[in-house]
Amino acid sequence: MSDLLDLEAAQTQLLALAPVLPPEQVPVEAMLGRYLAEDVRAARTQPAANLSAMDGYALAPGAGPWQLVGESRAGAPFAGTLTAGQCVRISTGAVLPKGADRVLIQEDAAVADGVVRADELPLPGRDIRPRGFDFAAGDLLLARGTCITPARIALMLAAGHSAVAAVRRPRIAVLDSGDELAADPANCPPYQIPASNGAMIAAMLAPLGCEVQRLGPIVDDMPALAAALTAAEAADILITSGGASVGDHDLIKPALADWGAETTFWKVAIKPGKPLLVARRGAQVILGLPGNPVSSFVTAFLFALPLVRAALGDANPLPRSVVLRAAEALPAVGKRREFLRAVSDGGSVSRAGPQDSSALAALAAADCLIDRSAGGPAVAAGDPVPVIYLRNG
Repeated sequence: MSDLLDLEAAQTQLLALAPVLPPEQVPVEAMLGRYLAEDVRAARTQPAANLSAMDGYALAPGAGPWQLVGESRAGAPFAGTLTAGQCVRISTGAVLPKGADRVLIQEDAAVADGVVRADELPLPGRDIRPRGFDFAAGDLLLARGTCITPARIALMLAAGHSAVAAVRRPRIAVLDSGDELAADPANCPPYQIPASNGAMIAAMLAPLGCEVQRLGPIVDDMPALAAALTAAEAADILITSGGASVGDHDLIKPALADWGAETTFWKVAIKPGKPLLVARRGAQVILGLPGNPVSSFVTAFLFALPLVRAALGDANPLPRSVVLRAAEALPAVGKRREFLRAVSDGGSVSRAGPQDSSALAALAAADCLIDRSAGGPAVAAGDPVPVIYLRNG
């Protein structure tokens, strides 16, 4: 196993190759799922003035009663300045008038003939949102590499930004190859299998919003592979599936070499997914995944998605694990780190079905991977195990 990289070393080497893509200005309202290319600082103060947090009465200092002299509504502030013994009607979100230092909520107010009284005087500052309590102009709100969520869209708009810098999305080509692949799943002879890896990988990339060029399925033939690779020349990242192993008809490595690509590493000490290939051709990064569909999925999850997220500017591109309880006994692990396709109920986890690298039904049922360390001992039901949820990948 000395020629195999461990997972973390392989991921580190791969992420170091992530394409450095130029930034582009993107409307804030179109930033969902994008990653910031620059820090975002507040261009304005929020709130820009002292505001009422409740419906009620803005009071001038003093014990009262207070003469009602006007109103401050959200979007229509009271124009004057309160003096002792005065108040104004105020609504939630309205600007606190000059001269007022507290808000009497309407449930605690007694109003008659334009005079407001209170059985209990609210403390100064009560029910006031002070100017700048959320953020002030110049404050760092979101760091470079942050993924934008709906709440962060709201934050950037509130901070005075209509557009921000995002990393350009990488152009990705996905190529699946193999004589055994049938392009039409409805017309598949017994000696072939329907081609599914290309569609699966493209679907995994879809939530990241990348432009994906599909190539294949391509037969195991050097001229055909050369033509497909030429069609992928404009891609920032090329992901291949199949043909990266050591069989007589596994032609991806020699085809890439003929194309001018240089292999960075080959083979990783994980199961499934050992025959993983990483290469470069100029600035283009090439990731060769195994052809078995489960192996292809697991390696795409552990390598392709983090690579693309890193290219997009994600500051934390790797999937994260949690600890759950094993719902069943698990056998000892061999020399390679294993990722078992599994289902979880939020507290415990069990295998989804057969763990063969071609078992798509179990993969489709899985919502997580159980991460088993190389050489790890058997696990009893109830023991803690690290788990990676597929939804956070």
